[in-house]
Amino acid sequence: MPPAARRADARARDTDLRTAVLDAARQLLVREGYRDLSMRDVANAVGCSVSSIYLYFAGKDELVHTLMDEGFDRWYRKQVELADDAGTPASRLENVCRAYVEFGLANPEFYEIMFMFHSDRMARYPKELFRRARRNLELMAELVTAYAPQSVPTPDDARIRATALWATLHGIVSTIVSDRLDRSIDRTRYVEGAIRYALAGVRHAEPESTAQG
Repeated sequence: MPPAARRADARARDTDLRTAVLDAARQLLVREGYRDLSMRDVANAVGCSVSSIYLYFAGKDELVHTLMDEGFDRWYRKQVELADDAGTPASRLENVCRAYVEFGLANPEFYEIMFMFHSDRMARYPKELFRRARRNLELMAELVTAYAPQSVPTPDDARIRATALWATLHGIVSTIVSDRLDRSIDRTRYVEGAIRYALAGVRHAEPESTAQG
């Protein structure tokens, strides 16, 4: 095999192993929890040596942080795609809200690690990854501003409304993912009704800057 082909083959194997490690760690983390997750467990699940994992991740915390970052990045790319679609500000924001719920329900392991997982034992989330994750809120704030400019006259108002909207969406997903939705309630009607309620709140709420002034 020519040298260039060997290098390409080695890069492909590296990518495959890293992906396999992340996939195994994500499943083990959700099932076992942070305290019981070990690099050896991940290595056994993948079928590689522990030392191989350390070629990509310095330790368990970095591995978990990478999982969180991967989830935030996946959602950000989807959100950007929807935000760039043609349509009215209302339709774009509504589509993003629906897509958020769909993302959470379709990727429960990612979602739990991104928003429902917490451990006092884990190192603080790195600042550079936090800034990447924050892009999601900033984009949501832009969509909210376009949707209801009268309710968000300042950037702070936009971030508050965007966070409140996210909190409702998170409540929808977490209720369903954790199997806490009353079985007498139709899930589709619950999702649609909660989204409409949240969007109405964004449009008609008094700006925080005015309320406090």
